Amino acid sequence: MPADNSVKRVAIVFSGGPAPAANAVISAAAISFIEDEREVVGFFHGYSSLQDYHPVTHPLLANEHYRVLTDQDVRGIANSRGILIGTARANPGKGIHSPEDLADPEKTMALARVYHALVDLEIDALISIGGDDTLKTANFLYEYQKGLPPGARRFKLVHLPKTIDNDYRGIDFTFGFFTAVDVMAKAVQNLRADASATHSYFIVETMGRKAGWLSYGVAIAGEADLVVGVEDVLGVLALEELYTDPQTGEVATRKRVDIQALADRIVDLILTREKRGKHHGTVVLAEGLGEMLPESFLKGLPRDEHGHISLGRLDLGKLMAQVVMERHFARTSRKKKITGVQLGYESRCAPPHAFDVMLGSQLGIGAYRALVEEGLDGHMVSVSGQLDLHYVPFKELVNPETLTTEVRFVRTGSDFHRLARFLESRSEKPAEEWTPGRRPEPPSRRGLGQE
Repeated sequence: MPADNSVKRVAIVFSGGPAPAANAVISAAAISFIEDEREVVGFFHGYSSLQDYHPVTHPLLANEHYRVLTDQDVRGIANSRGILIGTARANPGKGIHSPEDLADPEKTMALARVYHALVDLEIDALISIGGDDTLKTANFLYEYQKGLPPGARRFKLVHLPKTIDNDYRGIDFTFGFFTAVDVMAKAVQNLRADASATHSYFIVETMGRKAGWLSYGVAIAGEADLVVGVEDVLGVLALEELYTDPQTGEVATRKRVDIQALADRIVDLILTREKRGKHHGTVVLAEGLGEMLPESFLKGLPRDEHGHISLGRLDLGKLMAQVVMERHFARTSRKKKITGVQLGYESRCAPPHAFDVMLGSQLGIGAYRALVEEGLDGHMVSVSGQLDLHYVPFKELVNPETLTTEVRFVRTGSDFHRLARFLESRSEKPAEEWTPGRRPEPPSRRGLGQE
């Protein structure tokens, strides 16, 4: 296809939490355009400056709010830590919940400032790099421009999926996921050695937001004795709680995790391992379980720009360690040392895994190919198979009525889910009593993965 020569000046915005291989993505995207004699502008710290833009009171200044990237800036940084242009959680789409909101001048005020900033800087296309909330913002800008008067200047949009959580629809694995798994799995292995030396247990909470991808990956690679993700809150682990919807005022029920049932599941593991002469171990919990705690645990916790609970403040690992110690003593009249640990932040800017560098580089090049070679607008770049590129329209990823994205969970009973179940320590209690999706263990597999 002939190249799209209307895209002469491209902007890059990185938003949300850091992820390993961020610089590989930025580098590959920038180099692709620079080598084709197209200009690349990198905005610092996400949408922070863009959403406050005003040509007189808050102008955007070169080298303070953005930088025109050069070949020298972006060469040789693919394996480096951090993010060349920084990041932030600024949310110019805050308050937009429906297509009708996009026609409301008050609700789109920050979005309009972003639009005018990019137009005034003569940006022809925006490359958005971030998680599902950043994808929502990209779609807001895409839809917002549809409502502009005929003849108004517009810029194209492509989005590159980023999250160590790997909970993204439309792509198999996101860059940074494998690095994060590797870093946290090594930490779990260290804790496992510590537990062995001290005859104790560690309950490790891993990042991952609402889905269990990271916790399962860390448990598999870190040889944990048990992993519990949000996908496992079924059967005896689940309870229902009444709540009042803050938007509609209606009373409804929602699923919560039964803390005592989860504690009993961990105590079952400890007692089973003790009968086998094993007096130590590691348990991995997904941080998303924190959002499923009864409301009494969540009152007063701060939320970010996108409305998410600050799970780091909750410290699920320490909370569960205390509950499990109390439950263990109640059942055995013996004390057991159990320590809660929180993992995640140390992995977000770790040196990237080679696969993440390759994946990130392909996504960066995919932004160039989408905009210049394919002439696309309103698409997310995706990779599958042997790093094969394909492009997913925003409309396939965003709910047209709520303009929200959907979390991709680990499918209970899938081969990935079952892998962790096969490798974890066996409990004497039948698995199906607490985790639907795991098939009963055949006698020939007894002992697999035990120390």
